[in-house]
Amino acid sequence: KILIFYILFYAALCGFFAAIFAVFYQTLDENMPKWQLGNGLIGTNPGLGFRPMPPESNVESTLVWYKASSPENMEYWVNEIDEFLKPYADDVKVENRVDCDFDHPPPEGKVCNVPVTSWDPCTAQKRYNFPKSSPCIFLKLNKIFNWMPQIYTNATSLPDNMPEELKQHVAAEEKRGSKNTNVVWVSCEGENPADVENIGNIQYFPRRGFPGYFFPFRNTKGYLPPLVAVLFERPKKRNRDDISYVTIMKKL
Repeated sequence: KILIFYILFYAALCGFFAAIFAVFYQTLDENMPKWQLGNGLIGTNPGLGFRPMPPESNVESTLVWYKASSPENMEYWVNEIDEFLKPYADDVKVENRVDCDFDHPPPEGKVCNVPVTSWDPCTAQKRYNFPKSSPCIFLKLNKIFNWMPQIYTNATSLPDNMPEELKQHVAAEEKRGSKNTNVVWVSCEGENPADVENIGNIQYFPRRGFPGYFFPFRNTKGYLPPLVAVLFERPKKRNRDDISYVTIMKKL
């Protein structure tokens, strides 16, 4: 009798919890989070990430350090970028991905291609320019469902703390057409005077920021987060440069 009692007791207990979970899952949507933006834990400020990241054995550092004269030494960094860019490869075909630009944002139900293979010299064929001591680092914004950036589109209303050369860039883009400033701007700088001196010139591919037509993210099938490839043309060798990557938009 005791055995039968415990069998029935635990069966009822399992049934009770199963019913609770069933009711709970009915309140969830597979395509969107229940709590969004300011109501959720993530909030409204997306993190800015970069690749390649250092090995897991060196989790306390974000330093990219290698010898261009040693193929084995830079193999890790190149492989990390290869792995990161796999979803962006040309041979990955998704029906609802289309080519986008400022005049042609994605239609409803479609998402934009990110043509990383055309960002020469930041391509796999050139090993992301690592062999030339002029490496490419890839930036990305973390995804936040339904988040829409508030962008600085007018060169006359830029914040005072925006780097002067970026202000000039925004003004030049505005002259080409107001749509060209629909960008979450990116600025990369050395963290201290020595880093600023050693970092050298920088180029951004395909542009200096993340186009606004990639937002908002709504978990549409095939969506790829936009990327920016940052080419360090000639950083000084044998120096440790601490670099700060910043996204610039309203209310960041």
